[in-house]
Amino acid sequence: MLNWRRIITEDLIPALAANEYWRNSISEILADDLSPSGLHLAVFVEPYLQYILEGKKTVDSRFGMRRTTPYGRVVPGDVMLLKRSSGPVIGLCRISQVWFYKLDPSSWKNLKSNFAQALCAQDPKFWEKRSEAAYVTLMRLTSVLPIPPVPFPKQDRRGWVILRGNANLKDGDIAN
Repeated sequence: MLNWRRIITEDLIPALAANEYWRNSISEILADDLSPSGLHLAVFVEPYLQYILEGKKTVDSRFGMRRTTPYGRVVPGDVMLLKRSSGPVIGLCRISQVWFYKLDPSSWKNLKSNFAQALCAQDPKFWEKRSEAAYVTLMRLTSVLPIPPVPFPKQDRRGWVILRGNANLKDGDIAN
């Protein structure tokens, strides 16, 4: 079983040595079970990961057929570790806004017109690949920080892992 707490304590926090804000933020989340911030591991493929690190992609999206994580389980203030698919964690950011949609023709139109640029999703293929989805979580990303690569071995295929849930959400709760 992956000991994510050890990886964060021994590898990630030292990689943040020069950044007091992030070092303190991560340490607080780990130390305080009542922390108002959750900690999430998000897996990305290129070019989207690089777009986030460069500040071009300011909103992340997670589409699904069901209401699966992060739908209803992420709130403003949560921290997202940015992991390259089959690779290390190479950045982190804070989530400043969250939107949850049950997709219908109206919401698809809203997504395309209001979020395509922030998602770096101007290519029609982006939308075609997600056209069967029934739900989406959108998250505005702020305070993005590229970091030296931190190995984070993960054996499953999940694209999103809640490492530490937000203390304000109890099991069964859905964020509004």
